Amino acid sequence: MKKLNYGEGQEKELVTRRDKLMGEMSSLKEKIRQLESKFPQVQFEYNDPSANFDRRRVRGPVVRLMTVREREAATALEVTAGGRLYNVVVDTEETGKQLLQKGGLRRRYTIIPLNKISSHSIPDNTTRKAQSLVGGGDKVRPALSLVGYEEDLRPAMAFVFGSTFVCDTLKIAKQVTFDKEVMTRSVSLAGDVFDPAGTLTGGARASSSSILLHLDQLWSLEQQLREKEAELANVSTQLASLEQLAAKYHELKEEREEKAHEAEVVRVRLEQSSHHRQMEHLRQLKENITQLKETVKEAKVSEKKARKRLDDIQRKMKEFSSHRDAELKAAEEEMARVREEAVGVVREAKTRQQQVEALRMELEELEKSLQSQRLLMEQCSEGISKKMSTVEENQTTESETQASLQEARGRLEDEREAARERNKELQRYDAERREREKEKAGHVLAAKEVEHRVTKFQKHTREAAAKVESLLTHYEWIATDRQYFGQPNTAYDFQANDPKEASRRMEKLKEQKEKLSKTVNMRAMNMLGKAEERYNDLLKKKEIVANDKTKIVKLIEELDQKKNTTLKEAHHRVNRDFGSIFSTLLPGTEACLSPPEGQTVLDGLEVRVAFGGVWKDSLQELSGGQRSLVALSLILSLLLFKPAPVYILDEVDAALDLSHTQNIGQMLRSHFPQFPVHRGVPQRRNVQQCQRSLQDKVCRRSINCNKVREPSGHQEKPSPSCHYS
Repeated sequence: MKKLNYGEGQEKELVTRRDKLMGEMSSLKEKIRQLESKFPQVQFEYNDPSANFDRRRVRGPVVRLMTVREREAATALEVTAGGRLYNVVVDTEETGKQLLQKGGLRRRYTIIPLNKISSHSIPDNTTRKAQSLVGGGDKVRPALSLVGYEEDLRPAMAFVFGSTFVCDTLKIAKQVTFDKEVMTRSVSLAGDVFDPAGTLTGGARASSSSILLHLDQLWSLEQQLREKEAELANVSTQLASLEQLAAKYHELKEEREEKAHEAEVVRVRLEQSSHHRQMEHLRQLKENITQLKETVKEAKVSEKKARKRLDDIQRKMKEFSSHRDAELKAAEEEMARVREEAVGVVREAKTRQQQVEALRMELEELEKSLQSQRLLMEQCSEGISKKMSTVEENQTTESETQASLQEARGRLEDEREAARERNKELQRYDAERREREKEKAGHVLAAKEVEHRVTKFQKHTREAAAKVESLLTHYEWIATDRQYFGQPNTAYDFQANDPKEASRRMEKLKEQKEKLSKTVNMRAMNMLGKAEERYNDLLKKKEIVANDKTKIVKLIEELDQKKNTTLKEAHHRVNRDFGSIFSTLLPGTEACLSPPEGQTVLDGLEVRVAFGGVWKDSLQELSGGQRSLVALSLILSLLLFKPAPVYILDEVDAALDLSHTQNIGQMLRSHFPQFPVHRGVPQRRNVQQCQRSLQDKVCRRSINCNKVREPSGHQEKPSPSCHYS
């Protein structure tokens, strides 16, 4: 058990640690699920286009393959990538083709094959020139240098981020973009975009932080989840190995307890045996021998003292010869007493000696008996060892037999339980079968009844159809008035007018007619027939007019729908161009055409202007020049939607300063590149020049602003392709 190196608290500690890890993983998964629900576009789900498809060939969206090295550059990188941020990277164009054809994609994706993608990176000399313009390398950096990625993904990352600079401020971005030696697209940290083509994009952004920062948090949570999963796998592995050790440990522990119990049983049995009793008697005899030896030692000491005393007396007898008579009697008496004592001591010593001899002989017998008992004990021990080994083998066999028996009993119980379940299931199926048979019998009976009713109804239907055909043949008015049958508030309202009651009334009227036919002029029926013909003709004309009315109403609805669609499209385009032109004329502002609160575009529009993200309540808050720019932006956005042949802008900069006038020129160059712009006073030109302009479609010659004399009798008509400013 010590060799197993197992502690009983280790398994409990690992289980606690596993439960804690599972709780932390559950919390991380919930956070990841919440973040993924906010950004479903970063997930790329597809089906394997072929069997044994290697999913490592599909690397995933760009946004999942990159990391932001500097958090403050997240907005700029997001603007730089734009829609390419969600392009899907694959290894080859063949993989991309398989995904598009057989991948079961749920929406449209753009595929970037690493072996075919054409990427472009900013040259080093251009980067050094841009950095030298602003006096520092940390103010202007290639966007690609701010992105972390694996080296084999470099073509895809260069395709997305390679052709753009990230600048610290708006001013630096503008300076770098429009420098003649740089001329490279730049993005500020705030997300403002400057393009060498002349376009600028910026303004207020969403209040939420960059999606890349949220995704960076998502990647961090996924990394933590992977670490927790690895740690959980390690703990599970340790726990699995410990479970084996624990099973072995508990097995050995039970075996130790069994052996201890067996040893206790053997000890009790040995205490109750004759050998144990003889050993106890031998132990008592040894104790008695020890006590007797002590007594012999004491007797020898007493004998020495008596002999010494006898020697002293004899010496005194020799020394005191002069007092012989006097002391002889005392000595004799003393001597007699001592002799008596000596005789008693000798007698006692002999008795003790006899006892010692007897004890020695008994001890020898006991030792011989002990040796025989030891031999017997060794034989018993060997027998016990053999029995113990046999017992162990029997216990092992019994354990295996018990395990097999338990397993067999478990299987037997499972089979019995399965048999009981099958019996119950068979009983249930039998009951259901009987119910189904009853239902089937009822359904057969019902089917026969229904079949009989159907046959009866078909017969009645044929009879009714024949009768209807007969009525339609005899009465032409039925075909005309058939559409009103059953309609409320008509003569054919069968809810208000009971047909049976009408039949009875008809019978009465027929009788009355027969009575009256004797006195009434029957030629009036011919007049009634003609009136009915005219009535039917008017009904047909009415139907034609109603159809024409329906078509006209439908056409009006279609025209209204087209009108609304055209108005919405015009509003979308004019609103877009209006905001773009106004932000160009007055940087840092926004403008839009929006419907009043609670109304739609079809109800009307009002002009709204914002400065620095703050929307003005009224145009009265603007200055005269700003209102002029608003009006000019609106007019030019309308002209962009539906161009005119000639634009004449007369003194539009009267209320503007020089910077606004320059912005107007920049705006005309960027938003009206298809029209040449000529500054000065429009003058008349001769007919030949106008004809040449009409042939070229575009006025390619420079126009002299001096007056041009024309031949008398000719009045120039401006060329449609010549535009003046």
